[in-house]
Amino acid sequence: MERDTGNDERAIARHEVREIEQRHTMDGPRQDAALDEEEDMVIIYNRVPKTASTSFTNIAYDLCAKNKYHVLHINTTKNNPVMSLQDQVRFVKNITSWKEMKPGFYHGHVSYLDFAKFGVKKKPIYINVIRDPIERLVSYYYFLRFGDDYRPGLRRRKQGDKKTFDECVAEGGSDCAPEKLWLQIPFFCGHSSECWNVGSRWAMDQAKYNLINEYFLVGVTEELEDFIMLLEAALPRFFRGATELYRTGKKSHLRKTTEKKLPTKQTIAKLQQSDIWKMENEFYEFALEQFQFIRAHAVREKDGDLYILAQNFFYEKIYPKSN
Repeated sequence: MERDTGNDERAIARHEVREIEQRHTMDGPRQDAALDEEEDMVIIYNRVPKTASTSFTNIAYDLCAKNKYHVLHINTTKNNPVMSLQDQVRFVKNITSWKEMKPGFYHGHVSYLDFAKFGVKKKPIYINVIRDPIERLVSYYYFLRFGDDYRPGLRRRKQGDKKTFDECVAEGGSDCAPEKLWLQIPFFCGHSSECWNVGSRWAMDQAKYNLINEYFLVGVTEELEDFIMLLEAALPRFFRGATELYRTGKKSHLRKTTEKKLPTKQTIAKLQQSDIWKMENEFYEFALEQFQFIRAHAVREKDGDLYILAQNFFYEKIYPKSN
């Protein structure tokens, strides 16, 4: 019978790693340093409105006591996603030096902020979720008029306006204008003035760059459970138990806009003629493709269910050898 040399190599490699780990444990506090790294972790979820952000955030709140981390809501005046320069400095200082709130999960409707500009040594981990741009706008339109089942008694800004989204588009109303689609791009682009210049090609390119280079993971509303599952696998310090909680407590975590009516094909077609929709949709498709790429390399499918892959690399040929 032939021996499985691959398994032999893995066994030898595991033995070598164990020996080195034991030696370092005896030598000093390196393991403690690794633990301190986890305890020093900060996650920022700069939520885009009406992308299932409340549903996801509720899971973070439900897990924080059990998993021993803090959750903080970033409440900006009038939900303004752009901070003043002095508030940017305060925010960066708070997040990096507020040791009592670490590990911390911060969430709020704030556009991306580059911590490297402020000279910090360790940047926070950014995550986010985005949504099909027209679906997001329709949800926001009805939310402003009818609220949702999360806080049903709260009076909304456009309460009493019974006009449907289709009627608004047909009449050329301001609340459903293509310009209102311009939100996910600037949220990822950040605090530069050009980010908020509606229809800016530079802003879209910068948003794509940030999504790839500055965000740990960006999910999509339509595949929220998979996003949660990947976070649990990659960042269990925060998200251990999140997938099961989402599956079993689904009704309690989903926030649904009241009285929402789906737009007609004619309404959708009219919005899709806009260059603004084309850019926001291009960004959404870009984010979706990246998310699906990450998922494809992290899970396997069996009988219609997804399973997280086990560790698929190991170390070998470790020198110098221990005595």
